[in-house]
Amino acid sequence: MSHTIIKIKDLHASIDGKEILKGVNLEVKAGEIHAIMGPNGAGKSTLSAVLAGRDEYEVTSGSVEFLGKDLLEYEPEERSWLGLFLAFQYPIEIAGVSNMNFLKTALQEKSKYLGVDPLTAREFLKRVKEKAALVELNDKLKNRAVNEGFSGGEKKRNEIFQMAMLDPKLAILDETDSGLDIDALRIVSKGVNTLKTSENATIVITHYQRLLDYIVPDFVHVLADGKIVKTGDKNLALELEEKGYDWV
Repeated sequence: MSHTIIKIKDLHASIDGKEILKGVNLEVKAGEIHAIMGPNGAGKSTLSAVLAGRDEYEVTSGSVEFLGKDLLEYEPEERSWLGLFLAFQYPIEIAGVSNMNFLKTALQEKSKYLGVDPLTAREFLKRVKEKAALVELNDKLKNRAVNEGFSGGEKKRNEIFQMAMLDPKLAILDETDSGLDIDALRIVSKGVNTLKTSENATIVITHYQRLLDYIVPDFVHVLADGKIVKTGDKNLALELEEKGYDWV
């Protein structure tokens, strides 16, 4: 039987004293893809920010168990070492840090934290070659500073490449489809689908149904006014596309 990757129970969170999450419940098991949809301002991005450990959000009650550990007790970088990955709506640029050095450092830190041997230079380059091919990332982009001067589609592609390199247990894609053309959407989706195994899971946060034509979710949840108000399969996404969110 597949094990639970993340279990969110009655999660309440606020920013500047304003409550945004009002009791989110969600359980994601290994091998599953969950999509979270909902109107703007419903709390979708707050949920991903809280899971990633952004400190401007205050968790007022509830719990988040990640691989059996209390996720809320860990610093953001520790969460990533434990196997959580968040792809942002607007990936940041890190000037002067090449993609390769960024990933090499990230992987070394992760190995150190987990107490395992780091990849050798040869293994690292082999993995780079393999994963870059997956998202059709060319050599020029691989060696540039992180996201510097990248187009929107290239940034997204680069993020899925980073995700492939870090091999997380749970990937959260926060509106990763916003502003992508069909070509970039196809490549990003192919990356996500190819990386799916029976041991990891993905949460896709999206405003549009079109992404779900490419990444087929096992479950679709509607987040409205700070909690999940409806859950269904991929047909629910089609229904939302047709009727909007007001009927939920």
